[in-house]
Parts: sequence; C-alpha cells; structure tokens
Amino acid sequence: MCEIQTKKQGYEHFMLKEIYEQPKAITDTIAGRVGANNELDLTGEIPKNMVKNLENIIFIGCGTAYHASLFGKHLLEEYTDIYVSVEFASEYPYKKVRTNERTLVIVISQSGETADTLSAMRAAAAKGGKILAITNVVGSTIAREADAVMYTHAGPEVAVASTKAYVCQLTCLCLLAAYIQEQNYGRFDQDMIKELKLIPEKINQTLAVYEGTLESYANRFRDAGDAFFLGRGLDYASAMEGQLKLKETTYIHGEALAGGELRHGPMALIEPDVLVVALATQPELVDKMVSVLKEAKTRGADILLLAMDKEKDYSEAADKVLLIPETHPLLAPMLTVVLMQTLAYYTAKVRGCDVDKPRNLVKSVTVE
Repeated sequence: MCEIQTKKQGYEHFMLKEIYEQPKAITDTIAGRVGANNELDLTGEIPKNMVKNLENIIFIGCGTAYHASLFGKHLLEEYTDIYVSVEFASEYPYKKVRTNERTLVIVISQSGETADTLSAMRAAAAKGGKILAITNVVGSTIAREADAVMYTHAGPEVAVASTKAYVCQLTCLCLLAAYIQEQNYGRFDQDMIKELKLIPEKINQTLAVYEGTLESYANRFRDAGDAFFLGRGLDYASAMEGQLKLKETTYIHGEALAGGELRHGPMALIEPDVLVVALATQPELVDKMVSVLKEAKTRGADILLLAMDKEKDYSEAADKVLLIPETHPLLAPMLTVVLMQTLAYYTAKVRGCDVDKPRNLVKSVTVE
C-alpha cells in the first residue's frame, strides 16, 4: 500500500480524505478504457464472446457492492433486453437461481477476499456461469478465480465505510453496460460516456458548494434515532447506499424505501421532526416523488431533498434542497452519493463516533 495514500495529508479523518479523492479515482478508472472520441477499449479485459448471446446476467455482492449491483442492473435493463437480477452473495449459494453457460455472473468485491462473495462465485461457476469480477485488488482470490477481471483503480481505502471504492464500481459498471450494449447491438450510449468523463469535475463542484451546508445540517441528526431515505427508480438504489453510510458511521437507524411505497404502510411512521433524505433526479419520476414528499412534509417530516432539475418548485416538498450539477440521469447517483457520504461523515463527527473505524465492523469480511 502506497505510504503517501495511507496518511491523512491534513484531513481529520481518512473518510473525508477519501471522499475528496473520488474525482481522481474515477479518472483513473476511466483511463485507458475510453478514447479521445469516446470509443470503448475493454476487449483486453473482457473477451467479446463473454458478453454476447447471453440468456441472463446475475450480479452478486454484499453491502455497498450489492448497492452498486442494483445500479448495474438498472443500466443493463436500460441498455439491453437481457434479463438481469441481483443477489446477496450470502444468500445465492442456497437459492435455486437459474445459472448456466449463457449466464454472465458479475461479482463485485472491493477487497476481492469477501468470503460470502467468494463462496457465491464458486457456486455460480459450478453451475456453468461465466464469471466477471469487479474488484480493486490485483491478485486477490476473486480476481484469480474469475474468468475475467475489471479492476477499479480506487487506490487504497482505509476508512471502513466505503466511498471511493463505490463510485469506482459505478464507473466500471457504466463502462461495462456500454460495452455489453455495443457488443450485442452495435452501438452504445455515447452521451452517457461523454458525461461520465465530466463527473470528476462535477463532484468537485458539488463538494465546493455543499460541504459547509452539510456540516451544518448534520447538527439536525445529532440526537436522531431514525432516518428515512427515499428514492424512486435508480434513486432508490442510491437511497440504499445513503442509509448504509449513515448506519455504519453514526449508529443511527436508517431505512431506505422506494418512494411510492411510503403510502403503503410506512407513512404511519412519519411524524413531526422525523428525518428524511429524499432523492429526485430521474426526470420521469420527479413529479411523483415530489407528490409523496408533500404528504410527508404536511405530517411534519424534516426533509432534505437532493435533486437535479433547477426549474422545479420543491418548496412544498422539502425543508432544504441541494441541487447537483446537471448530468446524464443515469449518472446522477455518482453525485448524490457524495452528498450522502459527506452528510454521514459530519453526522458521525458531531455525534462523537469513531469515523474511520465504526464499532463491530471490519474493512473486509473474510468469514461466512
């Protein structure tokens, strides 16, 4: 591990340092895989025949890697007609999941040593699935045993709560989804890839504008026992990662809900001053999300809304609105997650938690 990267370099905690390292990590992950004219170059890592004529695709991961898998599922459903599913690594070996030689199994693990994920990968391989690993560690067990490997280039991540490893996983999944689309349909979403190259600067912009706001807003969470994270479509996957960051760093009970489900029972838990972090970045779902947030707000919820459309009126839907820079809607999670990571960081700090080493947690879970 490079010594300079494992020092805090003036940051109070590794987690904050690693939040700020995300733009470079994304740039490094894209480097060599996208040309000057946005052409893709992944054939050296992933053989073309590995991603063609597929019957189904299965994502396998745990924790943050599972949430990255949900993002990947959404992209592949957008860009292909292939059936895509996501499985918890800890559950996959014990389920009758259809897997054969026309199945691409995408295994995601930051360390490449996650025991549950390794067990699931071996079970999938035994059923004939083609294994593609996405990992950060060269030479790790998962990397060695997979049929092909796509490395993230996040660099060392010291804080237990994953930040830059997650956004690099999302970056790889954007490239992979475009590659699978290209190999199966002879084209890919050039606009998405073009925008992906701009995400590092947009993360820098987001942090520059809102870090101080989030540091102040964290005081609302100082004595909280619960918080809800709401999103629809792709924003729901982001909400799941947001609630996990809050849980593991602050010990506040967080719950992620698909926005439309709030009316189907959980609205009973909404009362004055209950904390809600909501996401509304997907154009076709913004109005529906705003509608349910208005109901929650009339019941007294304290709502922080992360949105992208600057023309919308959110005044009746939220107490505070943070607007991310405009980008391709499928890339919005790479900006909203930075805000949620930063909120979790400052909340952990104001609550006096051990930010980099949360209780009961380890960086890599190597037992089942």
